[in-house]
Amino acid sequence: MTEDMTPTPEDPYGISKYAVELDLEAARRMFGLNYVIFRPHNVYGEMQNIGDKYRNVVGIFMNQIMQGKELTVFGDGEQTRAFTHIADVAPIIAKSPFVKEAYNDVFNIGAEKPYTVNELACEVCKALGVEPKINHLPARNEVKHAHSSHDKVKKAFGYEPKVSLAEGIARMAAWAKKHGARQSKEFENIEVSKNMPPSWARKG
Repeated sequence: MTEDMTPTPEDPYGISKYAVELDLEAARRMFGLNYVIFRPHNVYGEMQNIGDKYRNVVGIFMNQIMQGKELTVFGDGEQTRAFTHIADVAPIIAKSPFVKEAYNDVFNIGAEKPYTVNELACEVCKALGVEPKINHLPARNEVKHAHSSHDKVKKAFGYEPKVSLAEGIARMAAWAKKHGARQSKEFENIEVSKNMPPSWARKG
C-alpha cells in the first residue's frame, strides 16, 4: 500500500481513522492548521497493555502464554502483517513537528518484512521458552495480506527500521516476564453482538 492510494474503509474502525485524516485536511484548508499524518502498523513493545484481549496480537500472545493458555489465532494464521517495534516509530513521530518539509502530508511507517501470524506465534513462544499451542478460531473478515511502502517516510525522515522481529519480541518478552500476566478487562454493556469474534464474548 502506498500513500497515494485512496482509502476505502469498510468497517467503523477503519472509517473512524480515515475520518480523522479528512478532519485534519479540512482544518488545514479552513484554518491553516498544519499536520503530519502517520499510518503506523502493528506496533508492539515494552510498556504495552498486555492485559487488553481486544487489540494487539503480540501482547495477547504473551499474556496467554504466561497464563498457561493456548494462543488464539483467527483463521489459518497465514495472513501476513509487518510487526513493528515501538523504538522504530516513536522517535520519528516525535521528530515530525520539527520537519517542516513533512507538513500536511501522510506517511506509512513500520517494519519492512511481513510475517504470518503463525510465524509470529512461534517467535513469541520461542522468546518465552514454550512450545507453540495454537487454538484456531473462525476467521474474521479482514485483509489476508497487508504490507505498506515506506519510500516516503525514508525520504522525508531518513527512516530506516532497525529492530528485527526476533530482537523486538525478545525485548518485549523480557519486560513481560518481569511484570507478569495481566487480567483482561471485559468491555461492559456491549450493545452489538452480531459478527463479534467469539473470543470477545463475555463469560458467565
